[in-house]
Amino acid sequence: MKILFDQGTPVPLRKALAEHSVETAFERGWQTLENGELLAKAESGHYEILITTDQNLRYQQDLSERHIAIVVLLSTSWPRISKHTETIRKIVSETLPGDYHEIKIP
Repeated sequence: MKILFDQGTPVPLRKALAEHSVETAFERGWQTLENGELLAKAESGHYEILITTDQNLRYQQDLSERHIAIVVLLSTSWPRISKHTETIRKIVSETLPGDYHEIKIP
């Protein structure tokens, strides 16, 4: 799958998703885009999943017409997230276009 990491997504997560094509918003030059613009660019760039730590995204955007799947990590802490990479990999592999998932990171 073609995956885009939003600004707050820890880049080391990329290694856990090595079987996918992963780019960051920063690498694309999209780090200053607001959520709506970022989602539009991601969809036009044929990304299948946006991984973000923005817990307010679903309240700020109408996601009902989006084709890109969104996976929200409920933490920005890489040490905490790194303990849940198998869960993240599983959810990413099962995600369909337009899906929305929140992953709790205790």
